Amino acid sequence: MELIVTDAEDTRALGRRLAALVAAGDLIVLAGPLGAGKTTFVQGLAEGMGVRGRVTSPTFVISHIHRGTPDLVHVDAYRLDTLEDVESLDLEASLEDSVTVIEWGRGKTDGLSDDRLEVDIERPRGSRLGDDPEDLIEDTPRTITLRPTGPRSAAIVEALGA
Repeated sequence: MELIVTDAEDTRALGRRLAALVAAGDLIVLAGPLGAGKTTFVQGLAEGMGVRGRVTSPTFVISHIHRGTPDLVHVDAYRLDTLEDVESLDLEASLEDSVTVIEWGRGKTDGLSDDRLEVDIERPRGSRLGDDPEDLIEDTPRTITLRPTGPRSAAIVEALGA
C-alpha cells in the first residue's frame, strides 16, 4: 500500500491510525533516509497507543521502552553494524509482549519475525537554496509504502486501507 502524507502532522496521524490496529507481538521495521520522518511516524504511533513518555529518536541510546498496554519498544539500528550487535539488544525477550518498531532495521533485524510490517518513507531531496541532493526540502509530501511480510501484517495493512 502506498500513501502520500503532506506534512509532519499527516505522518503522525498515520502513526495514530496504525496504533488502533497493532497489538503485542507486532514488529514494524522503518526505512528511509535521514530526515524522512521515521521518528515522527513513531511519535504518532506512540500517541495513538497511549504510551507514556516523550518519544525521541533513540539514535545514541539505541533503544527506548515506552510503557503502556502494550509497551512500545523503539529501536534505532543505524549504529548497529553486525548481527551480534542486534542480538545483544535481546529484542526477542520483549517481542511477544510489546509492539516493536525498529528504525534502520532492514537487513539487520529480519530474522526477528517472518511476519513484520515494513514501512518505507521517501522524501524529496534537493533544497531550494542549493544543489546538494541530500538537502531536505522542508515539510514537503512524503511517500509512505507499507509492505506486509505475513498474514498478521497483511491484515493490518488491509484494515488500514479500509
